[in-house]
Amino acid sequence: MNKFLIVGLGNIGPEYALTRHNAGFMALDRMAAQYSFDFSMTRLAYTAKWQHKGKQLFFVKPTTYMNLSGRAVLYYLKQENIQVENLLVVTDDKDLPFGKLRLKPKGSPGGHNGLRNIDEVLNTQEYARLRVGIGNNFSKGRQVDFVLGQFPEDELIQLPDYLDRVGDAILAFCTMGIQFAMNNYNQ
Repeated sequence: MNKFLIVGLGNIGPEYALTRHNAGFMALDRMAAQYSFDFSMTRLAYTAKWQHKGKQLFFVKPTTYMNLSGRAVLYYLKQENIQVENLLVVTDDKDLPFGKLRLKPKGSPGGHNGLRNIDEVLNTQEYARLRVGIGNNFSKGRQVDFVLGQFPEDELIQLPDYLDRVGDAILAFCTMGIQFAMNNYNQ
């Protein structure tokens, strides 16, 4: 049975719950609600396991805070004996408009501190990442306030459908492969 490690990036704590920077956490929480699996607190993360179409999916929401996400990723790759080719990191992206997805088989962190830390800890950029567009409607010098800010009401209304598409892209990656998922979910 193929095993996959799906890592949603975010920050723990109620003050971050609905912030743009927690798009990765929100996507995994939405999948858990849809498919009836539960997260539990384990070492360095909230984790959940779920089988889908003959695949074992291991979900991780690091509790190390965004900038130290690599520790949890490396730990669970080793703990679950999962190859880096079967790692998918789900993260927010301010360079994509809200509602857009971008799945890539590898790449640079693009200014994202969570991805930068994963790159450093794994010593590679050769892992898949699914970027969830949050837009960039902020003035100069206000990026931190924007990404740590809550979604406005009009985007909150669209968020469930958007997160469902993220979940569909994750499942396509695990069951049909990255090329199929990129062809069907990149916009």
